[in-house]
Amino acid sequence: MKIVDLSRELYHRTPSYPGHPPIIHGVWKTHEESFVDSGNVHGLASMFLSMADHGGTHIDAPRHFDRRGQSMGEYPLEKCIVPGICIDLRHVAPRAEITPADLEAAVKKAGVAVPKGGTVLLCTGHHARTFPRKEYSTDNSGVNVAATEWLARQGIVHFGIDSMRPGPDGKVNLLVHKACFDLDITHIESLCNLEALLGAGPFTFIGLPMKWRDGTASPIRAVAVFDI
Repeated sequence: MKIVDLSRELYHRTPSYPGHPPIIHGVWKTHEESFVDSGNVHGLASMFLSMADHGGTHIDAPRHFDRRGQSMGEYPLEKCIVPGICIDLRHVAPRAEITPADLEAAVKKAGVAVPKGGTVLLCTGHHARTFPRKEYSTDNSGVNVAATEWLARQGIVHFGIDSMRPGPDGKVNLLVHKACFDLDITHIESLCNLEALLGAGPFTFIGLPMKWRDGTASPIRAVAVFDI
Protein backbone atom coordinates (compact mmCIF):
# COMPACT_ATOMS: atom_id res chain seq x y z
CA MET A 1 0.00 0.00 0.00
CA LYS A 2 0.94 3.67 -0.35
CA ILE A 3 0.20 6.02 2.56
CA VAL A 4 -0.02 9.80 2.15
CA ASP A 5 0.20 11.77 5.40
CA LEU A 6 -2.39 14.56 5.55
CA SER A 7 -1.66 15.73 9.10
CA ARG A 8 -0.12 18.96 10.31
CA GLU A 9 2.98 18.58 12.47
CA LEU A 10 2.45 19.44 16.14
CA TYR A 11 5.13 21.46 17.89
CA HIS A 12 5.43 24.11 20.61
CA ARG A 13 3.24 27.11 19.74
CA THR A 14 1.85 25.53 16.58
CA PRO A 15 -0.64 28.01 15.04
CA SER A 16 -3.93 27.54 16.91
CA TYR A 17 -7.48 28.65 16.18
CA PRO A 18 -7.98 32.30 17.25
CA GLY A 19 -9.16 32.40 20.85
CA HIS A 20 -8.12 28.82 21.63
CA PRO A 21 -5.31 28.06 24.08
CA PRO A 22 -1.87 27.59 22.55
CA ILE A 23 -0.30 24.21 21.96
CA ILE A 24 2.41 23.79 24.59
CA HIS A 25 5.01 21.05 24.19
CA GLY A 26 7.92 20.91 26.61
CA VAL A 27 10.43 18.74 28.42
CA TRP A 28 9.13 17.03 31.54
CA LYS A 29 12.29 15.14 32.36
CA THR A 30 15.61 14.72 30.56
CA HIS A 31 17.57 11.49 30.23
CA GLU A 32 20.12 12.91 32.67
CA GLU A 33 17.52 13.86 35.31
CA SER A 34 15.76 10.51 35.00
CA PHE A 35 19.11 8.70 35.30
CA VAL A 36 19.75 10.34 38.64
CA ASP A 37 16.17 9.63 39.82
CA SER A 38 16.59 5.95 38.92
CA GLY A 39 19.62 5.58 41.16
CA ASN A 40 21.96 5.70 38.15
CA VAL A 41 20.32 2.64 36.56
CA HIS A 42 18.95 4.13 33.34
CA GLY A 43 17.46 7.45 32.19
CA LEU A 44 14.13 7.72 30.32
CA ALA A 45 13.24 11.10 28.79
CA SER A 46 9.64 12.33 28.70
CA MET A 47 7.76 15.41 27.50
CA PHE A 48 4.34 16.94 28.15
CA LEU A 49 1.65 18.32 25.85
CA SER A 50 -1.14 20.81 26.55
CA MET A 51 -3.61 21.71 23.81
CA ALA A 52 -7.25 22.31 22.93
CA ASP A 53 -9.15 19.33 21.57
CA HIS A 54 -9.40 21.35 18.34
CA GLY A 55 -5.63 21.65 17.99
CA GLY A 56 -3.81 20.68 14.81
CA THR A 57 -5.44 18.34 12.30
CA HIS A 58 -8.65 17.28 14.01
CA ILE A 59 -12.20 16.02 13.61
CA ASP A 60 -15.11 17.90 15.15
CA ALA A 61 -17.51 15.90 17.30
CA PRO A 62 -21.26 16.59 16.99
CA ARG A 63 -21.02 17.82 20.60
CA HIS A 64 -19.09 20.80 19.24
CA PHE A 65 -22.10 21.89 17.20
CA ASP A 66 -24.80 21.30 19.81
CA ARG A 67 -24.88 20.08 23.42
CA ARG A 68 -27.22 17.27 22.30
CA GLY A 69 -24.60 15.81 19.97
CA GLN A 70 -22.28 12.84 20.44
CA SER A 71 -19.06 13.50 22.26
CA MET A 72 -15.77 12.50 20.68
CA GLY A 73 -15.54 9.41 22.87
CA GLU A 74 -18.91 8.28 21.52
CA TYR A 75 -18.23 8.96 17.85
CA PRO A 76 -18.40 5.72 15.78
CA LEU A 77 -14.98 4.50 14.69
CA GLU A 78 -16.64 3.04 11.57
CA LYS A 79 -16.88 6.64 10.35
CA CYS A 80 -13.14 7.14 10.81
CA ILE A 81 -12.01 4.57 8.23
CA VAL A 82 -13.95 5.30 5.06
CA PRO A 83 -13.59 5.61 1.27
CA GLY A 84 -12.56 9.06 0.11
CA ILE A 85 -11.88 11.35 -2.81
CA CYS A 86 -10.09 14.70 -3.06
CA ILE A 87 -11.27 17.54 -5.30
CA ASP A 88 -9.45 20.62 -6.54
CA LEU A 89 -10.84 23.98 -5.37
CA ARG A 90 -7.60 25.95 -5.50
CA HIS A 91 -9.12 28.42 -7.96
CA VAL A 92 -11.59 29.71 -5.34
CA ALA A 93 -10.41 33.07 -4.03
CA PRO A 94 -9.28 33.55 -0.41
CA ARG A 95 -12.21 34.25 1.97
CA ALA A 96 -14.70 33.32 -0.76
CA GLU A 97 -17.59 30.88 -0.40
CA ILE A 98 -17.39 27.49 -2.07
CA THR A 99 -20.78 26.84 -3.67
CA PRO A 100 -22.62 23.70 -4.79
CA ALA A 101 -21.71 24.59 -8.39
CA ASP A 102 -18.02 24.69 -7.42
CA LEU A 103 -18.30 21.24 -5.84
CA GLU A 104 -20.19 19.73 -8.76
CA ALA A 105 -17.64 21.05 -11.25
CA ALA A 106 -14.69 19.84 -9.14
CA VAL A 107 -16.16 16.34 -8.76
CA LYS A 108 -16.83 16.17 -12.51
CA LYS A 109 -13.26 17.29 -13.25
CA ALA A 110 -11.87 14.68 -10.83
CA GLY A 111 -13.74 11.97 -12.73
CA VAL A 112 -14.60 10.03 -9.59
CA ALA A 113 -17.89 9.56 -7.79
CA VAL A 114 -18.54 10.84 -4.29
CA PRO A 115 -18.39 7.71 -2.09
CA LYS A 116 -21.56 7.04 -0.09
CA GLY A 117 -20.65 6.57 3.54
CA GLY A 118 -17.29 8.18 2.82
CA THR A 119 -15.55 11.53 2.79
CA VAL A 120 -14.69 14.33 0.37
CA LEU A 121 -11.47 16.26 0.99
CA LEU A 122 -11.47 19.83 -0.30
CA CYS A 123 -8.08 20.99 -1.57
CA THR A 124 -8.27 24.78 -1.47
CA GLY A 125 -4.50 25.27 -1.40
CA HIS A 126 -4.88 27.41 1.71
CA HIS A 127 -2.37 25.51 3.85
CA ALA A 128 0.24 25.45 1.10
CA ARG A 129 -0.20 29.18 0.44
CA THR A 130 -0.27 30.57 3.96
CA PHE A 131 0.98 28.21 6.70
CA PRO A 132 2.37 29.21 9.20
CA ARG A 133 1.84 32.93 8.47
CA LYS A 134 -0.95 34.87 10.22
CA GLU A 135 -3.09 34.67 7.07
CA TYR A 136 -3.50 30.96 7.76
CA SER A 137 -5.97 31.79 10.54
CA THR A 138 -8.04 34.33 8.58
CA ASP A 139 -7.92 34.09 4.79
CA ASN A 140 -9.35 30.66 3.99
CA SER A 141 -12.09 29.99 1.51
CA GLY A 142 -14.75 27.55 2.65
CA VAL A 143 -18.10 25.97 1.96
CA ASN A 144 -21.36 27.81 2.52
CA VAL A 145 -24.52 26.20 3.91
CA ALA A 146 -25.84 25.26 0.47
CA ALA A 147 -22.56 23.50 -0.35
CA THR A 148 -22.65 21.69 3.01
CA GLU A 149 -26.17 20.52 2.20
CA TRP A 150 -25.01 19.38 -1.25
CA LEU A 151 -22.24 17.30 0.31
CA ALA A 152 -24.66 15.72 2.78
CA ARG A 153 -27.04 14.77 -0.04
CA GLN A 154 -24.24 12.75 -1.62
CA GLY A 155 -24.31 10.43 1.41
CA ILE A 156 -20.98 11.36 3.02
CA VAL A 157 -20.29 11.00 6.74
CA HIS A 158 -17.89 13.96 6.82
CA PHE A 159 -15.76 16.24 4.64
CA GLY A 160 -12.32 17.68 5.20
CA ILE A 161 -10.52 20.90 4.34
CA ASP A 162 -6.97 22.28 4.44
CA SER A 163 -7.79 25.23 6.71
CA MET A 164 -8.76 25.93 10.32
CA ARG A 165 -12.48 26.17 9.60
CA PRO A 166 -14.90 24.62 7.09
CA GLY A 167 -16.46 27.93 6.02
CA PRO A 168 -15.06 31.41 5.45
CA ASP A 169 -14.35 33.33 8.63
CA GLY A 170 -17.48 34.86 10.15
CA LYS A 171 -21.21 34.13 10.18
CA VAL A 172 -21.08 31.66 7.29
CA ASN A 173 -18.65 29.44 9.18
CA LEU A 174 -20.94 29.36 12.23
CA LEU A 175 -23.93 28.46 10.09
CA VAL A 176 -21.95 25.67 8.38
CA HIS A 177 -21.25 24.18 11.82
CA LYS A 178 -24.97 24.36 12.66
CA ALA A 179 -25.84 22.77 9.31
CA CYS A 180 -23.47 19.87 10.00
CA PHE A 181 -25.39 19.07 13.17
CA ASP A 182 -28.75 19.36 11.43
CA LEU A 183 -27.55 17.14 8.55
CA ASP A 184 -25.88 14.54 10.81
CA ILE A 185 -22.42 14.93 9.29
CA THR A 186 -19.19 16.44 10.60
CA HIS A 187 -15.93 17.78 9.19
CA ILE A 188 -12.17 17.57 9.54
CA GLU A 189 -10.09 20.72 9.78
CA SER A 190 -6.43 21.69 9.34
CA LEU A 191 -5.54 18.98 6.84
CA CYS A 192 -2.46 19.48 4.69
CA ASN A 193 -0.73 17.94 1.67
CA LEU A 194 -4.04 17.46 -0.14
CA GLU A 195 -2.33 18.48 -3.37
CA ALA A 196 -0.67 15.04 -3.35
CA LEU A 197 -4.09 13.42 -3.73
CA LEU A 198 -5.32 15.36 -6.75
CA GLY A 199 -5.69 13.12 -9.78
CA ALA A 200 -4.77 10.04 -7.78
CA GLY A 201 -8.26 8.57 -7.68
CA PRO A 202 -10.17 7.08 -4.74
CA PHE A 203 -8.44 6.06 -1.53
CA THR A 204 -9.19 4.87 1.97
CA PHE A 205 -9.21 7.71 4.49
CA ILE A 206 -8.15 6.95 8.05
CA GLY A 207 -8.42 9.49 10.85
CA LEU A 208 -8.83 7.89 14.27
CA PRO A 209 -9.59 10.21 17.20
CA MET A 210 -8.55 9.86 20.80
CA LYS A 211 -11.19 8.48 23.16
CA TRP A 212 -11.83 11.71 25.07
CA ARG A 213 -14.80 11.66 27.44
CA ASP A 214 -17.11 14.59 26.64
CA GLY A 215 -14.65 15.77 23.98
CA THR A 216 -15.86 18.30 21.42
CA ALA A 217 -13.14 17.28 18.94
CA SER A 218 -9.91 15.32 18.76
CA PRO A 219 -6.57 15.56 16.99
CA ILE A 220 -6.18 12.76 14.44
CA ARG A 221 -3.38 11.32 12.34
CA ALA A 222 -5.10 11.69 8.99
CA VAL A 223 -3.85 9.58 6.12
CA ALA A 224 -4.95 8.47 2.65
CA VAL A 225 -4.20 4.85 1.83
CA PHE A 226 -3.86 3.66 -1.77
CA ASP A 227 -3.69 0.02 -2.85
CA ILE A 228 -0.77 -0.47 -5.25
